[in-house]
Amino acid sequence: VQLQASGGGLVEAGGSLRLSCAASGRTFSRYTMGWFRQAPGKEREFVSAISWSDGSTNYADSVKGRFTISRDNAKNMVWLQMNSLKPEDAAVYYCAASPLSYFSGSALAYDYWGQGTLVTVSS
Repeated sequence: VQLQASGGGLVEAGGSLRLSCAASGRTFSRYTMGWFRQAPGKEREFVSAISWSDGSTNYADSVKGRFTISRDNAKNMVWLQMNSLKPEDAAVYYCAASPLSYFSGSALAYDYWGQGTLVTVSS
């Protein structure tokens, strides 16, 4: 599976962005998809995931209620809608694919990674 993330940019605090992740590969529908982010000087952290088996979703507490993950298996796409953005949301965002049928917040569970897209939030 090859992943291409896009949609990052500069937004004011309180604004919204929609990140996209395009996947190649016939077995996309059998991968749990996740979004992670990494801010300068910080470790990569889990943001959200959506399982392939039942479409269940999971969010980090820091983004719960503001971010929404979704996928379209027919289009091999995953999105992360980010609302009410805060300066602390600024980071490089990565989409990733895991063969697990359930959610995992560990980066080790994800075998494939996109190149990342930069989100900058001005205060």
